[in-house]
Amino acid sequence: MDPSKLHLISPSLELVPGSLIQENNPSGMIVGDTIANPPGKTGFVMVGQNIKATYSFADPTTGKLQHQSRSFVISAIMEPTGNTYIDRSIIINLPTGNSLFKKGGKYDQMAVIALSGDYVNAVQQEITSLYGSNNIGVTTPKAIIKTIQGAQGGSSSFQTGIAFIALLVGAVGIITTLYTSINERIKEIGTMKAIGAKSRFILALFLSEALIIGLLGSTLGLFTGIAGAYILTSGVFGAEGGGGGSPGSGSAATHFAPIFLPNDLLSVWFLSLSLSLVAGVYPAWKASRLSPLEALRR
Repeated sequence: MDPSKLHLISPSLELVPGSLIQENNPSGMIVGDTIANPPGKTGFVMVGQNIKATYSFADPTTGKLQHQSRSFVISAIMEPTGNTYIDRSIIINLPTGNSLFKKGGKYDQMAVIALSGDYVNAVQQEITSLYGSNNIGVTTPKAIIKTIQGAQGGSSSFQTGIAFIALLVGAVGIITTLYTSINERIKEIGTMKAIGAKSRFILALFLSEALIIGLLGSTLGLFTGIAGAYILTSGVFGAEGGGGGSPGSGSAATHFAPIFLPNDLLSVWFLSLSLSLVAGVYPAWKASRLSPLEALRR
């Protein structure tokens, strides 16, 4: 493609220091970040490096496999764009690509940039009517976003299901713990009632225990989750050799920082605490309703 059009496809495109886009240089090559810094091998190619590209194709006459090579100089390396298509691309100019890949002036695809987002649907319909819906596939940013949202929706439903199961298991665990605690302390409950302890005191006592369990569990769970997120995204379990280069070096990023919203953290903390209290209501009520005589007989 025309290297000077890269900024139209990726307006926020940045290059590593020393890079230069040379539109009419037949031996110039622009390399995406993933190609320049493949996983586990930072700095695979550098700006100014000479490389040889080989294209294999079947001879249309004999059908035998043929090879054609050409030398290039890396004139530019792109910083990570977040667009997998661009990050995994190698860019050479049109005449060179036409010659090396035996295209004969034909193209595999084209990128059409609308003047405004309001015109995207109209441009899509125009292209489809011009080339025919069976002869060409048209992909728009709107369609890509819709696909991503669909995938995220499925992932969100899965995470919600896992969270619900975790809350249910936690609630059952708290109920079981408190109920077992009551059975083990029936005589103590009977003794307290025999010396004048009111039912509401027993109820408050076991609800306080449920509250303490909720406070400790939700707080420790929150900090454990945050620490686990940082460990999983720190690159500790990444490919060997990923060093996480400094800004501007063109190194492949090996980690990213997780984002935690304070409101979400507080919501989760209060939800866990509330669940603990709700789960402790029945065991606490059961303990407060015990008869002193029945408790002392056990």
